[in-house]
Amino acid sequence: MNRTPRTPLRSIFLVAAIAAALPVACAQQPANPIAQPPAATPAPPLVSGLPDFTNLVQRVGPAVVNIRAEVTPRRTARGQQQMPDEEQIPEIFRRFFGDEMPFPGGPGGPGPRGPRGGGTSLGSGFLMSADGYVMTNHHVVEGADTVTVTLSDRREFTAKVIGSDEQSDVALLKIDAKGLPFLRMAPANGTKAGQWVIAIGSPFGLDHSVTAGIVSAVGRANPYANQRYVPFIQTDVAINQGNSGGPLLNTSGEVVGINSQIFSNSGGYMGVSFAIPIDVAMSAAEQLRATGKVSRGQLGVQVQALTSESAKALGLADSSGALIADVLPGSPAEKAGIERGDVIRAVDGRAINDSADLPPIIGNMAPGTKAKVTLVRDGRTLDKTVTVNELDELAGTGRASPRPAADEGSSKPSGGNALGLVGQDLSAGERQRLGLRSGEGVLIRNPGDSGAEAGLRPGDVVLQVGRSAVGSAAALDKELGSVKSGDTVMLLVRRQGSTQFIAVTAQDDARTG
Repeated sequence: MNRTPRTPLRSIFLVAAIAAALPVACAQQPANPIAQPPAATPAPPLVSGLPDFTNLVQRVGPAVVNIRAEVTPRRTARGQQQMPDEEQIPEIFRRFFGDEMPFPGGPGGPGPRGPRGGGTSLGSGFLMSADGYVMTNHHVVEGADTVTVTLSDRREFTAKVIGSDEQSDVALLKIDAKGLPFLRMAPANGTKAGQWVIAIGSPFGLDHSVTAGIVSAVGRANPYANQRYVPFIQTDVAINQGNSGGPLLNTSGEVVGINSQIFSNSGGYMGVSFAIPIDVAMSAAEQLRATGKVSRGQLGVQVQALTSESAKALGLADSSGALIADVLPGSPAEKAGIERGDVIRAVDGRAINDSADLPPIIGNMAPGTKAKVTLVRDGRTLDKTVTVNELDELAGTGRASPRPAADEGSSKPSGGNALGLVGQDLSAGERQRLGLRSGEGVLIRNPGDSGAEAGLRPGDVVLQVGRSAVGSAAALDKELGSVKSGDTVMLLVRRQGSTQFIAVTAQDDARTG
């Protein structure tokens, strides 16, 4: 009996069985998985107490805006593009790039190149009212011909610059819109070191980026910015190009400051950022809206920091306070009886721990305000009532120091004191050029070893030894006659229009003959 071979049929059944089983096999979980599958319900947090800013950002984020400031290209008389000089370049570029700064829109610049060399700077801001008032930095909009505000819903408005103030670095804008979301301002002086703060802005054009950190310090003077009337909030919040003008918020969603500057050697964030306190910014904004400018109070003094050596020379137990280096003629300070060499320790009960503390307190007073100034003079504590007047930025500007040479009838140099300092009488013409009164000041021809080590230079003019005024080389030697080796003496010195005390310690064998 012949049998038909079954091998092909068996093969067909086997292939069909394998094909039918493949989908099922692929869908099955491995018997020994690498990791456990996700839980059906979220796992409980293992770390508690950390802040979660999601609700805050959802609530306040819509009130943060992007700002685009455009500079129209300038042309020469022949119609060709004119590259901007240093004074024409917006402050936002100078702040981030310094001496190596590219031109706006140029290679490596922070903004795209506009038509025929025009520049665009990008920044941030926030709505402070439902009818379209916007706060940002002065340096974001400085020099701009067109300012565009973009809301979180992508609507764009051409903004009007109501006013802008360089010293406070605050600008007030207005857009034509109603019913807008806006931010609330935090109470003044409520920000403390160590508290959590949040920044929302557009670093590098990445709109509505959120960063967080803590307040590192308050009332901080920034030695790298010419803003002596701003007691900055220092934070470790990551701030970069484009964050300028954006809000710094507390955990209640209130604005505590305006992000303004960073400390950086590279142009990028390095862990130190600065914000303008909101009370300072609001004062500037209200004045800009009312008058278009910001007025500040002044005492009419030049101040300098106290060093431990200066404090010792003045007979003070510590170096807290602001040392008065000069008092402008006719100023509120002079009228109140404040003198060179006084050390201001408080204003209206607010402690002055450093010379940088004084300008913000006085500057934020309205002209005409009466202030109680507490100072130390010759070991005694005195209170003086001062009526501040309006700050004149040009007041107190001086003239260059004269060259250390005898001319116009100057007397011969004199010397012979424990500091080894050689002085020379000033002529009437030299005093006039310096803005000095008749018989005031002694020119330094040779500072000697002691003076040079303390920072004195040829061409400086000594106005006082301690509290005693000097007007001749002989008078200078007389006042220094009782100084012994190792003693420290305070010399009031005029240099390049600026007046300051310099503490000089007499060294051994410094006397000249």
